[in-house]
Amino acid sequence: MRCLVTGGAGFIGSTLVDRLVAEGNEVDVIDDLSSGRLANLAAARTSGLLTFHQLDIRSADIVELIERRGPDVIFHLAAQADVRVSVARPAFDAEINVLGSINVLEGARAAGSQRVVAAASGGTLYGEPDDGDIPTRESVAQRPLSPYGVSKKAMIDYLVAYRELHEIEFVALALGNVYGPRQDPHGEAGVVAIFAERLLRGEPITIFGSGEQTRDFVYVDDVVDAFVRAGSRSGGLVINIGTGRELSVNDLYATMASVTESTSPPAHAPARSGELLRSCLDVERASMQLDWRSWTDFTEGARTTIESVAEQIAQEG
Repeated sequence: MRCLVTGGAGFIGSTLVDRLVAEGNEVDVIDDLSSGRLANLAAARTSGLLTFHQLDIRSADIVELIERRGPDVIFHLAAQADVRVSVARPAFDAEINVLGSINVLEGARAAGSQRVVAAASGGTLYGEPDDGDIPTRESVAQRPLSPYGVSKKAMIDYLVAYRELHEIEFVALALGNVYGPRQDPHGEAGVVAIFAERLLRGEPITIFGSGEQTRDFVYVDDVVDAFVRAGSRSGGLVINIGTGRELSVNDLYATMASVTESTSPPAHAPARSGELLRSCLDVERASMQLDWRSWTDFTEGARTTIESVAEQIAQEG
């Protein structure tokens, strides 16, 4: 099978590329390297199955490139993924997440691609759900409260339209808080990687608010497995990808401090404006449609992430 992965040099994308190549698929990667790293593709590039294209999905050249490469399945992960950037620069966010997604879909149409599997956001798509709606099902009203969430909702609307107009099948995976090796510890997102680096360096850690806010933290290998399954199963659906379990930031910190044998307490700062208090995804649809469930325990996943960050620190000297 010929696959194309946008954002394929990034944290989740490169892990997906490794899986696709390991299974013998020919893979094209499109990434502008604004946040992705070629180093993430080092192993896949030795396979002879990978072709890399450095290009921004906002470029009109994307359509011609996808048509020329003719992928059977497109995994669309390229995005502006920082909620705070979307608030400060909503037009910039929309250029990438909406107009860029339209370019990818136009490429799929021109190439006659069979299917698009897109990364949506389970953490922002549903807004602030009522307590009775946690874990949150896909049937809950989509009420995004940030431009980032709005742009991801719009992307889903375009996926629906292209399915009806051009018979391009799609699955939109509404992801929980994904963590694991290759996550950037220097970014604004990715609390697990950020905490890992600070704990390893003995630097202070700040928790915003009480720390009792919860998220659904799901390990990257589990997420990649869902993407691969969605490449050939189900269609026309938004599917939550998470663990179905809430984990507070305080409990997350306690687990990671235990793994690193740190005894330093975190500092607390005022809560960030607009931050969700609770986020947890119901994953029954993923079980039924994709025969998928997450299998990685958070302690195990945190330990692997910490080991990966430690290796990165050692390489940086």
